[in-house]
Amino acid sequence: MGKGDKRTKRGKIFSASNGNCRPDMQKRRAMTKAYAEANKPTDSGTKKA
Repeated sequence: MGKGDKRTKRGKIFSASNGNCRPDMQKRRAMTKAYAEANKPTDSGTKKA
């Protein structure tokens, strides 16, 4: 474990690679956007009389 282990986040940062533990920025943006779309707040709880 540590910088020499490519299966950990620290090892991926040290070796400048990406993967499941440390996805690249393009994949992170896509995942964040998908998460935001799936968890949008709804107006169902705000009923006005």
